[in-house]
Amino acid sequence: MTFAMSRLSAMMFLQFFIWGAWFVTLGTYLVQGPLKASASQVATAFLSQSIGAIVAPFLVGLIADRYFAAQRILAVLHLAGAVLMWFASTATSFDAFAAYVMAYMLLFMPTLALANSVAMRHMRSPEKQFPPVRVAGSIGWIVAGVLIGWLGWEQAHRLELTFRMAAAASLMLGLYAFTLPHTPPLAQQRNASLGQILGLDALRLLKSRSYLVFFLASIAICVPLSFYYNFTNPYLNDLGVRGAAGLQSLGQVSEVLLMLAMPFLFARLGVKTMLAIGMAAWVVRYGMFAYGDADGGFALLVIGIVLHGICYDFFFVTGQIYTDAHAGPAVRSSAQGFITLATYGVGMLIGTFLSGAVVEHYTTAAGPDWQKIWLFPAAVAFVVLVAFLLLFRERPVSAGAPSTSSVS
Repeated sequence: MTFAMSRLSAMMFLQFFIWGAWFVTLGTYLVQGPLKASASQVATAFLSQSIGAIVAPFLVGLIADRYFAAQRILAVLHLAGAVLMWFASTATSFDAFAAYVMAYMLLFMPTLALANSVAMRHMRSPEKQFPPVRVAGSIGWIVAGVLIGWLGWEQAHRLELTFRMAAAASLMLGLYAFTLPHTPPLAQQRNASLGQILGLDALRLLKSRSYLVFFLASIAICVPLSFYYNFTNPYLNDLGVRGAAGLQSLGQVSEVLLMLAMPFLFARLGVKTMLAIGMAAWVVRYGMFAYGDADGGFALLVIGIVLHGICYDFFFVTGQIYTDAHAGPAVRSSAQGFITLATYGVGMLIGTFLSGAVVEHYTTAAGPDWQKIWLFPAAVAFVVLVAFLLLFRERPVSAGAPSTSSVS
């Protein structure tokens, strides 16, 4: 790897280290920490990700891509984010905490696209050079989880330190970003219409029945995805699993390994099979969680976590490849923005609200009934899988390199 690629890899490492440093254990901090939040309040905090994903195209497309160099706006957003993360760690009420996190995610989510932009603009062959650089981001997420587990912050009830760790890393990346290669706006970005910025040009893809089925399935499968992001860490800590955040990083390890194998698997299995396996993995995962425990059923928990690679890569990365090939050159960028807005924006928004309501419904004075809680997203994923198998008709597409615009 060249020096230039190493610099971009360091950027990606910090970008996802920051996210993994606090996001994985957020639910546990809210439930078991000083704020004593309810399940609905936990969902409200996680809602910030979806709101940020919806706002990101406006901020990046209307402001950053038109008027400022990408590396400079990346730097400013991370420096401001460092301040908000630090204040979040000191909040003494849920309302104050939620306000800080919401403001932070409005700034952070656009940095995902900005980091990709900085990286790809300085690559001769992005389809070959980007995956190894992006993998550094997954490694950053893994290192954050392992570090939290090694330091024992979950057992010591010191998860406020995760926000301070994220703040320190955000400060580092903010300063580092000023040294990255200059990435000014492109002429076509300055002249893009609002519809192109928001990916609305890709709406015409929905005229295809196969793509419409895939699009709706993508939104629907984000409902069970929200359960995993929002409540896996509180669940593992409630069971008494030591170093839960570190254990969860096994999911990113499997994600990295499968991501590297995606071109091989995609060419041999095809779109429909890959997507179906990804959705089936969600059903199996939540079944494992429903019947696992910290003793005799610990292996079920580990399997459920390791399945993350199949859950994410087989559905979301395959979906990005399918979208790229289905859209064609004319609306390729718009289509990727459109599917991201639909999944991490609309889909996760619905899922976040629903996950909080379900957990609250199945929580009594004795605590959450985790078996019933996990069987709910398993049932949702099963219904989506069956509907997809019945309705989707595969349209042959040529394999391409995965577009990994966001973490799992």
